[in-house]
Amino acid sequence: MPSLGAIPHGVWQSLIGLELLCAIALVVPLFEKRAAVLGPLAAALVAAEMLFLSRVHLASGSTDTGPAIYWLVVAAISAFIVYGRLALKPIRRGKFA
Repeated sequence: MPSLGAIPHGVWQSLIGLELLCAIALVVPLFEKRAAVLGPLAAALVAAEMLFLSRVHLASGSTDTGPAIYWLVVAAISAFIVYGRLALKPIRRGKFA
């Protein structure tokens, strides 16, 4: 995407690593209940990344808002996951409530 060309290559590499770690952190609680806090943490990081990408895209002056809307929807879903795991069904003592 041309609007994201301003992001340096090193930052892209870091974002790739972050996304891989978040993907793993979202799955680990299925197998290890003591790691339940990783789910909301990973979802919060994904939400932050999507907000960052939306901001960069919109700041570039691009008139195509489609990608930004997609990223904002993903950020909202991720924020709902965080809210759900921390407020609606809180994690207690390292286990699912």
